[in-house]
Amino acid sequence: MAMISENNLVSPFLKWVGGKRQLMAVIVENLPKNIKNLKYYEPFIGGGAVFFHLQPVNAVINDLNNDLINVYSVIKNDLDSLIADLKRHKNNAEYFYEIRALDRTDDFNTLTAVQKASRLIYLNKTCFNGLYRVNNAGEFNVPFGRYKKPNIVNEPTLKAVSKFLNNSNIRISCEDYENVLEKADRDSFVYIDPPYHPISESSNFTGYVRGGWNANDQARLRDTCDKLNKRGVKFLLSNSSALLIKELYKDYNITNVKASRFVNSKASGRGQIDEVLIKNYE
Repeated sequence: MAMISENNLVSPFLKWVGGKRQLMAVIVENLPKNIKNLKYYEPFIGGGAVFFHLQPVNAVINDLNNDLINVYSVIKNDLDSLIADLKRHKNNAEYFYEIRALDRTDDFNTLTAVQKASRLIYLNKTCFNGLYRVNNAGEFNVPFGRYKKPNIVNEPTLKAVSKFLNNSNIRISCEDYENVLEKADRDSFVYIDPPYHPISESSNFTGYVRGGWNANDQARLRDTCDKLNKRGVKFLLSNSSALLIKELYKDYNITNVKASRFVNSKASGRGQIDEVLIKNYE
């Protein structure tokens, strides 16, 4: 997998729970030695920090969050319309709640792909703590952030990301991760950053996936990793240092890391957090 890695403007355009920017050095240290020759898969793309850092020329990125994947697709396919729509947004509470409430009405289904992408970026840039969170009905439910000058229209980054997505062989999909990873082979590398298992019941935060994730979901993902391993596919997985995770992946190489978390609905969920990196190679 050849890396471009020369355009620093190619970077996450959204703040996302569990973003990996400040863990990048240790993630890069744990990548396979031959990663430049491998096709890159990321089945839970989120904000895409690792993907944008590596800038692979041959990749598959996926997420089950349809609204998120729509943003990636619009940036790739209709950037000019997106930038124009972003410029019409206002940074005040009344307007914010009006836009936030759209997914509670039938009007949401009449929005174009560009308008939906613009709405998500706007809410992400202006909501409290830059937190993407939906309730069990799939409705965005973060309050207004009251920032003086949020960077709603980050044109340089959006243009750089659009150019990168178009100049490389990047497939963008929105389906179950297991379907996506069935095509990965020995010439592939998979970076897996799923919803984290809570360290304690009170710290649970899975609000960026409608319905959340539980222990059964984590076990199913481990089974998928076992299948990758049997096929000789290299994978690196991030998760919390919960006992369940360490038990599920006890047959793999586990590295403990400290991560600083700044995006969380509760102050107690921010700061230094114990996480793990799990891989099936030396």
